[in-house]
Parts: sequence; C-alpha cells; structure tokens
Amino acid sequence: MSVPESPPTPGERSRRFHDLGLRAASAAVLVPVALGALAWGGLVWAVLLVLLFAGLMWEWAGLSRHIVSAARPRFLLAGVVYAAVPGAALAWLRDRPGGLIDVLFLLVVVWMTDIGAYAVGRLAGGPKLAPAISPGKTVSGAVGGLVISVAAGLLVARSPAAILPGAIISIVSQAGDLAESALKRRLGVKDSGRTIPGHGGLFDRLDGVLAAAPVAAVLALLAQGGVPLWR
Repeated sequence: MSVPESPPTPGERSRRFHDLGLRAASAAVLVPVALGALAWGGLVWAVLLVLLFAGLMWEWAGLSRHIVSAARPRFLLAGVVYAAVPGAALAWLRDRPGGLIDVLFLLVVVWMTDIGAYAVGRLAGGPKLAPAISPGKTVSGAVGGLVISVAAGLLVARSPAAILPGAIISIVSQAGDLAESALKRRLGVKDSGRTIPGHGGLFDRLDGVLAAAPVAAVLALLAQGGVPLWR
C-alpha cells in the first residue's frame, strides 16, 4: 500500500514557486508583443513569425552540437520542419477573413494550459505525469491545465461548440511540451537555450504552440473553412 503524500509545508510551497516572479516578468513583456503583432496582422505578424523562426533555428543549431556529426543534417532538417510547419499554420490562420479570433483562441488555450498546469501542479502535487520524461509534471497539473484552458477558450469563443476544439488543442499542447522534454532529456540539456529569462529558450516557451498550431489549422479546415475554427 502506498503512503499518501503529505501536504507541502510553507517552505516547500515557496520553493515550488521560486521561479514564478521571473516567469511572470518575461510573460509581461512577451505577451503584449505577441498580441499586438497578432492584432495588427499583415506584415507585422509576418515579421514576428519570421523572427521567431530565425530564433528557433538558432537554438536548434545550438542543440545540434549534441548530435553526432553524421546525423546533424537530418537533425537540422527536422528542426526546419518542426518550426516552419507551425509558422505556416499561424500565418494561414491569421490571414483568413476573421482569422484573428482563431489565433487568439489558440494562443489563449495554449497559454492557459501552461499556466493552469504550472499552478495546479505546484499547489496540488500528486502522482507524476511522465516521471521518466519530465519529473516536474503531475497528473493534477495536466488535468488542471486542461480544465482551465477550456474555460478560458470558452470566454474567448462565447460558444459551447468551442469545448471540444479547446480540449483537443490543450491536450496536443501538453503532448508537445512532453515531446520537447523528451528530446532535451535525450540530448542531455535542461533548456533549449537562454533566450527568455525564467523560461529557457524559445522552444521551451513555444513547444505547446508549435504542436497545436497545425492541429488548429486542421480543425479550421474541418470546419468547412468556417471562421471561427470551432464551427
């Protein structure tokens, strides 16, 4: 019989949130930039996507140093696909008539998945989600992130039809996070880079978006070209 996990002490709870201030400060800078470019659209949104792609490729090239020389060309090509496909999906979604709401919905669901999983996981603790891949992630965090992100998506969509797309995007986002964690563990690195204080690299911050953006584009197509993607 397993012994129930004791509630965290105030000191333990404080250590669980030791990086919250730095993460919040980084988000306070980056989120307005992303939302501003999204709202402006057109060339501004395209420039942001190109800059992000360049930053992602810079980090990926750095990660390639941990790959044997013979496999580096394939690894670099995989990185181009990994970053370019979501970038194309984000550009296509935003460029559609009324596509602003689609991308906003996507970003809110992914961001709230991350925030919800972080907060609930640190507060509730409990069984680990995938200890061999990412020891910090918990089942409670995964469920909390899913519930909170779907609720946030409903606030954006103002339609119960958004529940299923929101849940799909949240689950895919968490899967993308785990996939990136598995890659870093295999390469023997903690972060993909040091681009964003408190978050590590761009891949560390955008792993959920990179996984979910192509799925959101598919959902939009399945909605028979309708805007928003949950129709």
